[in-house]
Amino acid sequence: MENVCLLIHNRISTKYAQRADSYAELASVIETVLNTHVGNYLVYFPSYAYLESVLELLKERLPESQLLVQDRAMTEVDRDIFISKFSANNQEALVGLAVMGGVFGEGIDLVGDRLIGVVVVGVGIPQLGLERDLIKEYFDRQSGSGFAYAYQYPGFNRVQQATGRVIRTETDQGIIVLIDDRFTHSRYRHLFPSHWRGIQVVQNSMELKDKLARFWLRTFEK
Repeated sequence: MENVCLLIHNRISTKYAQRADSYAELASVIETVLNTHVGNYLVYFPSYAYLESVLELLKERLPESQLLVQDRAMTEVDRDIFISKFSANNQEALVGLAVMGGVFGEGIDLVGDRLIGVVVVGVGIPQLGLERDLIKEYFDRQSGSGFAYAYQYPGFNRVQQATGRVIRTETDQGIIVLIDDRFTHSRYRHLFPSHWRGIQVVQNSMELKDKLARFWLRTFEK
């Protein structure tokens, strides 16, 4: 699709054991996205703990007026206030930090300039648990694909729900950045929807900035 810039940053691992090593790079990526083009963005994390760790570093890089955070105990009023901040008339960049699969992961329509970009941190794999392990055991017996059915497919569904927030109408334009080296593996590439054909890979914030700047320049020239 010409109206969306799809990128994979494949030099950051969001696997649980390596998350602490990713915080600074993630903060750098988010800062780069906001500084390349002013607008409203959502960043989706796999957990609140991950979100909160990166938030501490973002507070050192960005004005707090640009940061909006999904809280663990949000009321319906709080959620409405969160969404209302995504105004097409904002004069400075705004980034909302949210959790994949949560209340802001689907069912919100921020059309046009109310949302121009989404960053997805990780492949969305659900937390390990008894129910998931039972599903895994069942499908391992059936086809040997237990992990895929119990964890990979539900996780990728969360990813697609998050990325689906960007392009809501035929005239919407925006960027999607997927952060995790696993997105370049065949196990995930074969799950990509057909409209992701033009996806590109970047390996650092400099390459990311270049790709985003080129996309926004082309957008302005249309």
